[in-house]
Amino acid sequence: MSDTAGAAYVPLSQGFGYGIILGLGFAFALGMIGTTWALKRYHGEVQTSEAFSTAGRTVKSGLVAAAVVSSWTWAATLLQSSGVAYDYGVSGPFWYASGATVQILLFATIAIELKRRAPNAHTFLEVIKARYGVVTHIVFLVFGLMTNILVTAMLLTGGSAVASSLCGVPTAAACFLLPVGVVLYTMFGGIKATFLTDYVHTVIILAIVFVFAFSAYATNAVVGSPGKVWELLVEAGKRHPVSGNHEGSYLTMRSQQGAVFFVINIVGNFGTVFLDNGKPLFLFCSDMYLICLLGYYNKAIAASPVDALPGYVMGGLSWFAIPWLCATTMGLAALALENNPVFPTYPNRMPKADVSAGLVLPYAAVALLGKGGAGATLLLIFMAVTSASSAELIAVSSIWTYDIYQTYINPKADGKFLIRMSHVSCIVYAIVLASFSTGLFYAGISMGYLYLMMGCIISSAVIPATLSLMWKDQNWQAAAFSPPLGLACALIAWLVTAKKQCGALTVDCTGSNNPMLAGNVTALLSPLVFVPVLTFAFGRQNYDWVSMKMIRKGDDTEIIRRASVSVESDMVPVAMTMSAEADAAEQAKLKKAAIISRSLTAFMTIVMLVLWPMPMYGTGYIFSKKFFTGKSSLPTSRHDWVVGRAQLLIRAFVTGWVVVGIMWLFFSSFCVGLFPLWQGRKTMAHTVKSIILDISGKKHPVTHGRASISGTEEDGLETPDEKTAVKPE
Repeated sequence: MSDTAGAAYVPLSQGFGYGIILGLGFAFALGMIGTTWALKRYHGEVQTSEAFSTAGRTVKSGLVAAAVVSSWTWAATLLQSSGVAYDYGVSGPFWYASGATVQILLFATIAIELKRRAPNAHTFLEVIKARYGVVTHIVFLVFGLMTNILVTAMLLTGGSAVASSLCGVPTAAACFLLPVGVVLYTMFGGIKATFLTDYVHTVIILAIVFVFAFSAYATNAVVGSPGKVWELLVEAGKRHPVSGNHEGSYLTMRSQQGAVFFVINIVGNFGTVFLDNGKPLFLFCSDMYLICLLGYYNKAIAASPVDALPGYVMGGLSWFAIPWLCATTMGLAALALENNPVFPTYPNRMPKADVSAGLVLPYAAVALLGKGGAGATLLLIFMAVTSASSAELIAVSSIWTYDIYQTYINPKADGKFLIRMSHVSCIVYAIVLASFSTGLFYAGISMGYLYLMMGCIISSAVIPATLSLMWKDQNWQAAAFSPPLGLACALIAWLVTAKKQCGALTVDCTGSNNPMLAGNVTALLSPLVFVPVLTFAFGRQNYDWVSMKMIRKGDDTEIIRRASVSVESDMVPVAMTMSAEADAAEQAKLKKAAIISRSLTAFMTIVMLVLWPMPMYGTGYIFSKKFFTGKSSLPTSRHDWVVGRAQLLIRAFVTGWVVVGIMWLFFSSFCVGLFPLWQGRKTMAHTVKSIILDISGKKHPVTHGRASISGTEEDGLETPDEKTAVKPE
């Protein structure tokens, strides 16, 4: 296998590739070092172990929305979604986006329960140990680490394939160099670093997606309009019709293989959302603030439930537009342009290996924008890989620090030493996963293969994990044994189906849709049998939820003392104590949030999985030119009442596929681009003013004073009172 992943034409130089990978990585690292220094100097922030893992609970809803989008925008979000658009047409991007959005909404209810049960937990695994003990904790520890490993491997294999195809950078070099900058800024800034860099990543990703969309649908000389794209897609469907699509068209939601991918996608994303120590989730912290743990259970922020819940929802809905519009643009552009000399593989179609490696988007970008498109793609994928990788580093460092080291090796470790362990684990994990991803490349395992396979490996733990918070009767035997039993059943279903279908267990065969479908569905649903059988066979637990509330925070007293700040007793990270009145008030807020969360979950699930796509799937409607571009000319059937009503629903929900996608991305840009700036305006103004006064010698920061651990509630990143942070010389 060649290092260029099958691409004969390399539009960019290796120097450009190394410049993006290393140059931008170090730029972000230096920026984060400077930001951390400024927060410490002008806001009195201390990097405690709690701050490293929870950001001091000082991030508000606007920045949460940006971090949701950034953390959930993997390399696969852009590359895999474009690949399924190339394979299945317009259905692929929609199934990808809806199949990865619904779980985030479903998880909201679980997240509220997690805060109610364990307000001081750093990781979900701590909750498992508190309820079930060591054996079950180790089982979920293994599944959690497998999730992190699969996600990180997808990031590095996808990112390195793009770097190799566009710049000729050796795959092994890309795998080892991509994490360098991420490790640096994550170590210096902790989870707050991921929030701040996530915002920058998100803005850049949105800008590049806009460039691609306007190029394909407005300015490109070959396509340049939605109508022209539609015409070329009709021709593409005639040249090579899609097996299983209605009339072989790329312009229909009725796609047999697209529907199979949808099931695989939704099952696999259940595993990554529920088991990765970090996909978007929200909790409520001890002082009745909302902690939104994204970046995989660990990106923690504090805000009032009124502010953070809408922010969380905005983040999830804003994310939907990115894979939907990006894949609809680039995947369909690849189909439209592949018989044109501007396409890199002309006159041939893309090899399946390149599609699985995630090269549809970069090839389409080169066809649309030449070297500029190649550079934009490399920057886009770099942003997606590094933002999600930082979340994975925080997740793994938290697992190592709190669930392994502090739990089994050194229970008396103080905050300073826990930070040291977090730093070491970030470095070790990055090296190990770079080596692992390089090995996957040489074994022929691509990002697409890993994406389809992840549900087979991890989804058997989803239901037992959920019931650990939702059902008091699940016993430790059911929680501990259901995941490995489900994994065994899933592997059997996956490999037996592949053997029966192909006669041999090759990479191509085991990576095809039907075996993956069998494995994914078996993994997710088999615990529905194992959990009740084991629970009633060994006796129900009747858990009282008390032990979860005994989880303690890290002891950061020594760090704060060494930082030369005077800390009031209520600022020291100790176990939470609440009055009866405060506890009752928090429970009332949690109950209200639960009602809102469940209502939104039900509504959005019905809309995204039923009301919007199913009428188009059921009728087999092939998009007309006006429907695709902005004005529906959909006829209403006079002979079949059911079909007629379904067609009316189609017309009501979508008045133009491309138009809706672009409008949605504008909405996303407002929510995660402009709104965080508005919320953080006072913090930014305070920081800039402090720097100017410090440089001019008029005011200097306080070196002995109250640390900014609690802060105020005014900004995206909360600040202490100015009189406390800065005083005349």
